[in-house]
Amino acid sequence: MSLIGKEVQPFKASAYHNGEFIDVTEQNLKGQWSVVCFYPADFTFVCPTELEDLQNEYATLKELGVEVYSVSTDTHFTHKAWHDHSEAISKIEYIMIGDPSQQISRNFDVLDEEAGLAQRGTFIIDPDGIVQAMEINADGIGRDASTLVNKIKAAQYVRNNPGEVCPAKWKEGSETLKPSLDLVGKI
Repeated sequence: MSLIGKEVQPFKASAYHNGEFIDVTEQNLKGQWSVVCFYPADFTFVCPTELEDLQNEYATLKELGVEVYSVSTDTHFTHKAWHDHSEAISKIEYIMIGDPSQQISRNFDVLDEEAGLAQRGTFIIDPDGIVQAMEINADGIGRDASTLVNKIKAAQYVRNNPGEVCPAKWKEGSETLKPSLDLVGKI
């Protein structure tokens, strides 16, 4: 069942962030836009390419008022070790949440129960803690973080402009639509 339009469920977890261990709860995902990026495991193959790519977009996301959280079923200790030993991961400035209890992965319905690992899920969450967009990829398909920027800009525009919607391939500054009876069958 889709999580779109639903509030993030309660959780508490330990995370690695900028050389420190911190606690994170669902409350951290409220009050600003958030991206939660699940991935299968640390010290793997596709995962570091995705997380490095997400870091490459981090400054732009921060300018949009977005905080980023990566999540795997590894521990926060493993995240630190990976950060200390991988050239790609050592660049990461966003929060890396450990989910060894698998609670967060279950809450977001991305847990592969058989493997005990999170699937490649990306969630855009609004300041009220409501899921506005999600994408889940098969294990072998890496994500492109640049697509998040346009999705977030569209989600922010729609939130700030009730009654307007963003059509396919919408870019900031482009024309939007105002759904009405006049448009039915004319697009």
